[in-house]
Amino acid sequence: MSLTAYRSDKLAPPVGPFSQAVSAGDLIFLSGQVGLDSGGSLVGGGIEAQAEQIFANLAAVLEAAGKRFADVARVGVFLTDMADFAALNAVYAIHFDQPYPARTTVAVAALPLGAAVEIDMLVRA
Repeated sequence: MSLTAYRSDKLAPPVGPFSQAVSAGDLIFLSGQVGLDSGGSLVGGGIEAQAEQIFANLAAVLEAAGKRFADVARVGVFLTDMADFAALNAVYAIHFDQPYPARTTVAVAALPLGAAVEIDMLVRA
């Protein structure tokens, strides 16, 4: 099975050796995004601002792959503080319609660059 990588020039380059998204068979895997602006700086303003930036970043990667949020089958959310769960859900709900993608939300000790949230996605190709 061959892999195809997708990249959006609207995002800062990855902070490690990974692709923004890769297709494998009938699926596209979007790497986890934190709230980095196009210059590579973590946005200020708390969980809501970081989540909005993440969704802008994910939308750009989806666009590079010829997809949109309606094509997303699964979402993984990583929070450094579960007290942010409701605030994250408020932003999340703006970007998805029913039927909502399957989702897992877990608390983690830390995220890259001091981010409060990271989100990855699985999309149907």
